[in-house]
Amino acid sequence: MTEIKLIFDEPVQKKKAPKHIADLSPAERKEWAKELGFQPFRASQVATHYFTHLSNTPAEWSDIPADQREAIAEALTPKLIELVTTRTTDGGMTRKDLWKLHDGTLVESVLMRYSDRVTVCISSQAGCGMNCPFCATGQAGLTRNLTAGEITEQIVAAARACADGELPGGPTRLSNIVFMGMGEPLANYNAVVRTLHNITDPNPDGLGISARSVTVSTVGLVNGIEKLMDEGINCTLAVSLHTPDDELRNTLVPINNRFNVREVLTAADAYEKKTGRRYSIEYALIRDINDQSWRSDLLGRLLKNRNAHVNLIPLNPTPGSKWTASRREDEAEFVRILESYGVPVTVRDTRGREIDGACGQLAAAEKGKE
Repeated sequence: MTEIKLIFDEPVQKKKAPKHIADLSPAERKEWAKELGFQPFRASQVATHYFTHLSNTPAEWSDIPADQREAIAEALTPKLIELVTTRTTDGGMTRKDLWKLHDGTLVESVLMRYSDRVTVCISSQAGCGMNCPFCATGQAGLTRNLTAGEITEQIVAAARACADGELPGGPTRLSNIVFMGMGEPLANYNAVVRTLHNITDPNPDGLGISARSVTVSTVGLVNGIEKLMDEGINCTLAVSLHTPDDELRNTLVPINNRFNVREVLTAADAYEKKTGRRYSIEYALIRDINDQSWRSDLLGRLLKNRNAHVNLIPLNPTPGSKWTASRREDEAEFVRILESYGVPVTVRDTRGREIDGACGQLAAAEKGKE
């Protein structure tokens, strides 16, 4: 896969994560197995156990000789993440997991069961380099990119939890994946695209989840959006806009100094035209900062002729932060104005506040214990 130049320098990873079949394409997996001294078809067998059966128990791999199972499992599916702690709320329907990676780095994922779907929100980086001041992850800075294996492991762990009936309501199937956890997905482009293939490729090469059920969120890396539209994956694009005016966005989303609002929306329009997928505008409502009626009016005028949906997010405040959620009356007026322009809008369900639901909070709390 061709490397894409990042827009900032990634911190050097002192110790690389072990290679995993989820880092590779199906053809590359076979070549790698051969290099390791195994028969190439063993990679396909392991992929079937991993992606189709969600099994991380080699003793169950009956199609592989018993005396080879542990060695093959350790070589092709080494342990990449370890559960540190889990917090639940909503009667167990929302669950936040904190994972420790091979080098001690901490990342988070959130699993949410609704009446009609189960969604996992996963991390693509440890920390984030976008430096948005109202975001706990952004304020922590970027530690490093995750590998495709480390990202995929979060998803497979969530799918396994669903299948094993760990959520209230009994066994179910993971249906939706959102790249809205820690990190900027398009700044870790190659690993994220490999993960998208792992999600959407049919069994046994991947999880066989529809691209329509996968959302990639970005603060607006135009070069990444343009590249993603040519991948042929056709997942849903979500743009974290947070304000329609460049003056404020330069402060709230500093990358706006490179890719301004109109450039970002133009790229999103091109993505929609190429893929046929309506995009989402993510807008965290912050009291007295970006929730004024004139900003809603400007946003409505910008979006009224676009195939976009606005997802308003009442800000999940972080401890010690000056940023907080908008007043209910201001939120209602913001919605009313957008609807007056015919712009589809919803207010996101505020799950997880009592379990440090905002991205980066749980990791920050755990680091504070050290």
